[in-house]
Amino acid sequence: MKPLNKIKSVWSPDFAYVIGLMTTDGNLSPDGRHLHFTSKDLELAMLFKKILGLSNKIGRKSRGGNEEKKYYVVQFGDINFYRFLLSIGLMPNKSKILGSLKIPDKYFKDFLRGCIDGDGNIHYFKHPESQFSQLRVRISSASNLFLIWLKNKSNENLKLVGGWIEKSKGANILCYGTKDSLRLLKNIYKDKTAPYLRRKYLKAEPFMRAQLKV
Repeated sequence: MKPLNKIKSVWSPDFAYVIGLMTTDGNLSPDGRHLHFTSKDLELAMLFKKILGLSNKIGRKSRGGNEEKKYYVVQFGDINFYRFLLSIGLMPNKSKILGSLKIPDKYFKDFLRGCIDGDGNIHYFKHPESQFSQLRVRISSASNLFLIWLKNKSNENLKLVGGWIEKSKGANILCYGTKDSLRLLKNIYKDKTAPYLRRKYLKAEPFMRAQLKV
């Protein structure tokens, strides 16, 4: 592992995006200084490194008994950044106990985009009866409490009106219907210079251009 880095914990659109990634795909070691970020997307691992100014190499790892190393991992140490994450509500072994976080409203949409790029998906289908186009933005988490907070903050900051939480295979999933999903996507991708995972943006882009009948 490379020497400890000096990360500037100053809120900005890019920094809020990284906090979203750390919230969904990051891990705080119990030692109080080391952190890990893991993703299936090399692009996301590279973006994470770039925003934080890390020089660490990107490693590979396997999960769940599978020997194939499908995941990219960034490991680094920074005591001050670690303490900053603790101060906003993140913690070691956070998966099932994560709750509300201290995210400035000004940067919430950037944080949310990071959460979606980390553990969210954009799903499209035809309604079986009406045949109208249906759009879903979904975010997964082991913590139901975190998703309740995320739903309330998203509705408040992005003027959404619905949303619901489902349970699936041991996970909780925050779901938004078509109208709210469109409003959400247009908000988080409004700034074309902001960081995002390209493959998810390309999935969202046609819906933002088209006027779906709902």
